[in-house]
Amino acid sequence: MAGRKLSRQQIERIRELHENRRQRAHDKAARVAEQLLEGELGVAEAGSVVTHHGATLIVEDADGALIRCVARQNLGALCCGDRVLWQRGRDGGGVVVTVEPRRSLLSRPDYSGRLKPVAANIDQVLVVIAPQPDFNEFLIDRYLAAIELIGNVEAGIIINKIDLLDATSRADVDARLATYARIGYTLLPASTRTAQGLAALRERLATRTSILVGQSGVGKSSLINALLPEREILTQALSAATGHGQHTTTATTRYPLPDGGYLIDSPGVRSFELGEIDSSDLDRGFREFAAWLGHCRFSDCSHTVEPGCALLAAIERGELDARRLSAYRQLRAAIPRR
Repeated sequence: MAGRKLSRQQIERIRELHENRRQRAHDKAARVAEQLLEGELGVAEAGSVVTHHGATLIVEDADGALIRCVARQNLGALCCGDRVLWQRGRDGGGVVVTVEPRRSLLSRPDYSGRLKPVAANIDQVLVVIAPQPDFNEFLIDRYLAAIELIGNVEAGIIINKIDLLDATSRADVDARLATYARIGYTLLPASTRTAQGLAALRERLATRTSILVGQSGVGKSSLINALLPEREILTQALSAATGHGQHTTTATTRYPLPDGGYLIDSPGVRSFELGEIDSSDLDRGFREFAAWLGHCRFSDCSHTVEPGCALLAAIERGELDARRLSAYRQLRAAIPRR
């Protein structure tokens, strides 16, 4: 059943509460930074943000130690995965003084509609699907388009709960997903119950910084727990570093993987949407279109009914999947006109 629609007054109240919370965190960070700056700070050291709790950043230093830090006010919003320079204070805490340019950034809208950075410098986003609940190809297309538009990020598809499929249903799933394999997306079958495919998944994750996304019920949490056998110990270390008691499961957090690389757990972004884009940008969200883009008769071709459309011609020749173009049109139609 659909959730109850919020009234305008309720939406404004939620925005006000979140803005007040953001301002309190900002003020607290300013006070703590001022106190630290009054003391003697050490030399600048390289580190990376592991998690973010309001005004508190947990930074991992070059030796793997977790340092509780605050950021200087002029740095803007920091997030999990940011590479930073920080200086140690006399009390063992630190101040983040510089943020390095981000190679990639995953964002999502906050309650006010403004884009909020969630995870930086990620190497890949893996879309998790499952036979139960049955997957929807259009949702996969929407995820993949959003990932492609991040830029400098790999994408793949995990078919979880593969143990639920018999030979006939497995063949049906393979046929439905064949288009994605054909255009270059890696398909990773997996089962946390039988451990099938987990070795290949660990190999895919090794040396990369990855994040999993997908609809509710597809088994993301079970996968994360299987991939992070020492997650509870790591969580306890984070709790000690923050000084806030139990580490919250709603905070985006980067965990080291046993075989190398990192896995970012971000419950708030396991399901995410296309951001604010122009319709012309959406072309880049469908990687297989690249060979034909720029070859349409009209420069502003919408790839629907225009004569001389290179994509429509490719479909007629059997070189392009018609269902994927249909998904593109559906996403394009939902983009507000400016």
